[in-house]
Amino acid sequence: MQTVLITGLRSFTGHYLGAALRARGARVVGLVQGIPQGADEIACDLTDAQAVRAAVAQVRPTHVVHLAALSFVGHADARAFYDVNLFGTLNLLEALAGLGAPPNKVLIASSANVYGTPGVEVISEAVCPAPVNHYACSKLAMEHMVRTWMDRLPIVMTRPFNYTGVGQDEKFLIPKIVSHFKRRAPVVELGNLDVARDFSDVRDVVDAYTALLDGPVQGEVFNICSGKAVALREVIAAMNALAGYAIEVRVNPAFVRANEIPVLRGSHEKLTQATGFAPRFALNDTLYWMLNSDPV
Repeated sequence: MQTVLITGLRSFTGHYLGAALRARGARVVGLVQGIPQGADEIACDLTDAQAVRAAVAQVRPTHVVHLAALSFVGHADARAFYDVNLFGTLNLLEALAGLGAPPNKVLIASSANVYGTPGVEVISEAVCPAPVNHYACSKLAMEHMVRTWMDRLPIVMTRPFNYTGVGQDEKFLIPKIVSHFKRRAPVVELGNLDVARDFSDVRDVVDAYTALLDGPVQGEVFNICSGKAVALREVIAAMNALAGYAIEVRVNPAFVRANEIPVLRGSHEKLTQATGFAPRFALNDTLYWMLNSDPV
């Protein structure tokens, strides 16, 4: 039986990944902040190296998925991004390397935010990262640090683009829009409606993670994305059709970013070649699911 250690088990992604792994018979244990809510959770602060070593020694995982991170870009404490995202990851890798039997695979989630705002519309892993905020800088620093461990641990890294689904916080764009339609709000305030971005379904992201956990590939970094760019205007049109009424959209200048790139989309060609991954859900499928599902 696989024993999968997931940091950030209670997160949006961790919720779906944990369920998918349990459904196929894996034992899933999560490192969580705060009081454990079950036998499958261990309270552990990733910035506490001793606590991380103790937790890892207790679980002795066959596979690891490192999702936990400080990810709110507007967080006031810049140092905290590096304490959690960089040094927290270092503590985890040191603990894993100290096991008598290292895991079969260690998947580290980075972010497509490391690319910044490149002057290309299709972003492959060959695009040079150019982060523009502390969150993205901490993730890129983490990537460089992780590479120094690839001769000691079977590591694979991922750069997810935007993704969404039932249960995602409404501070994110798609859940915000869907929530307005669910309560049949007459108006929604948004930014530039012509900006197009790459949106995936969280279930496709979980498929990508499990494919990487199962496959032989290691020592590589992979984009996780849909490979398609959808404009915000198209999202609104799709929601109008699904909900059966037309919402009024007001452009709030505070939501419009200066020098915003019109179109950004990722390429998952490398991931597909390595694992056979193909997205199962179009954005309309995801929107329908979110609109018609009860809160998680």
